[in-house]
Amino acid sequence: MADREARAAELGIEILHYARNELLVVLRFLDLALCKLTPEAARQACLATDGEKLYFDPWYVFRLYQEGSAEITRAYLHSVLHCIFYHPFVSAAIDRPLWDLSCDIAVENTIMELGLKQLDTADAAALGKELADLSRQYGKLTAERLYKAFAQTPPPPARLESLRKQFERDRHDPWYTEAAGIQRSGGPGGTSARTPGAQGAAAPGGGAQAAAAGGPGNTGGGQGGPQTALAGWQSISARAKIDLETSSKSWGDRAANLLQNLAEVNREQYDYAEFLRKFAVLGEAMQINDDEFDYIFYTYGLQLYRNLPLIEPLEYKEVRRIKEFVIAIDTSGSVQGDLVQKFISKTYNILSQQESYFTKINIHIIQCDAEVQEDLKITSQREFEDCLKGLTLKGFGGTDFRPVFQYVDQLIHQGEFTNLKGLIYFTDGYGTFPERKPDYDVAFVFVDDDCQQPQIPSWAIKLVLSPEQI
Repeated sequence: MADREARAAELGIEILHYARNELLVVLRFLDLALCKLTPEAARQACLATDGEKLYFDPWYVFRLYQEGSAEITRAYLHSVLHCIFYHPFVSAAIDRPLWDLSCDIAVENTIMELGLKQLDTADAAALGKELADLSRQYGKLTAERLYKAFAQTPPPPARLESLRKQFERDRHDPWYTEAAGIQRSGGPGGTSARTPGAQGAAAPGGGAQAAAAGGPGNTGGGQGGPQTALAGWQSISARAKIDLETSSKSWGDRAANLLQNLAEVNREQYDYAEFLRKFAVLGEAMQINDDEFDYIFYTYGLQLYRNLPLIEPLEYKEVRRIKEFVIAIDTSGSVQGDLVQKFISKTYNILSQQESYFTKINIHIIQCDAEVQEDLKITSQREFEDCLKGLTLKGFGGTDFRPVFQYVDQLIHQGEFTNLKGLIYFTDGYGTFPERKPDYDVAFVFVDDDCQQPQIPSWAIKLVLSPEQI
C-alpha cells in the first residue's frame, strides 16, 4: 500500500510538472512564479497552496488529467495566480467565504482574458458569460474590489453558492488557521463540485498563518513562514509587472487584467500626513526646546543654590511646519462633491494638529474648473474651521489646470506669498496641464476608484489615495 501511494505521488508530481512546463512555453514572463511552488502529496487536499508548497491529492490530479490536460493546467495556473496576487496572505479579520469567492473570480477572469488554448476547459464558455455579467455589474474584477462590493451588498446565499461552484478550482484551507481567529460561520462553504471527498479535510502542512487584522493583503510581522513566503512573492509579482510593461508588452489586451491585478496589489501606500510635511518650511515656534536643554547645569544649579538653576530651558525652537500653502480643488462636472468635502476635511484635520503648521499661516483654497471660481484665504485655524462649515463648491464646467497656476504666479508677483513651498491639486486628472514647472512643488492628488489615472507631467508629484484614506 505504501509503495502504491508513493508511486501515485510521483505520477501526480509528473503531471503537475507537465502542466507547469506547458505554461512556461507560453507565459515566459511568469517563469519564476510557475516554478516557485513545490508539489507535495496530501490526501484529500485536492489542490491547495500556502505560498510555499502546492499540496495535491494524487487521485484528484489523475481525475483532472483524464478530463483533459487543460483542466490540470488551468488549475495549476489558478493556484499560482493566487500567490502572485497575494491572496493567501490575508487578514485575520477577513470574511473568509467572501474573500475566497472574490479571489477565485479575479483569478479566473485573468485566466479567461489570456485566451490560451492550453487553458480551454469544458466550462470555459459558461465561465466567460458569467464573468461578462459580473464585469458589467461590478466593473474591474480584482479580488479587493469584489470583496468590498460583496461586503457592502452581499448577494443572496443561493447566488454566492452558485458562483462558488463555478469558480472554485482549489481549496484555500492553508490560507487560514484556527489561531488566526477566522470566523467560519455564514456564507457559502463546504466542498466544491470539483473536489469530491474533500469535505472537512484539514489544511495540509498546517497551512499559512493568517496575518494581523486589517484589509485584504495586509500581513503581520513574524519570522519565517508566511511572511517569508510573502516577501518572495512580492519580488516575483513586481518583476512580472515590469516584464509585462516592457519586454512582454506584446501581450497587449490579453494580459490587461493580469496587469490590473498586479498594479492593484503592488500599488504603493501613502501616508497623507507624512506627505504634507514635504511642504513644510523651517521656522521658530514658541515652545520648550528639550533638544538643546542642558539638564546637567540645570540640576547643578538647583543643588548649589537650592532653587536657583544656572540655566533655563529655551522657550523657542526651530521646527519644520507649513506656513504658506495652496489647495486647488477641481470643481469640474466629473469630480464628486462629497469626495472634495472629505479631502478638505482630512487636510484640515492634519493641519490642525499642533505640530503641523505655525500660528500665523497663509493658506489659499482655490476652486477651479476651466477658470478660477473662488479663492479663500486662510490665516488662522478659526478661519479654516469657518471655511469648512460654509464651503460651497462652484463651477462644474470643463477642466483646465493652467488658470490656477497663472493665478498663483500672479499672487506671488503681488507679494501675497513670500516662500510658497507647494500646491496640492485635488482632481480626476482629465484636463490640460501647464507646459512648464512652476517655482514651487506641485502634487496632483487622485482618488483611486478604478486604479487608472491619466499621465501627469514629469515635474509633478502624483499621489493616489483610496476612498478609505480620505
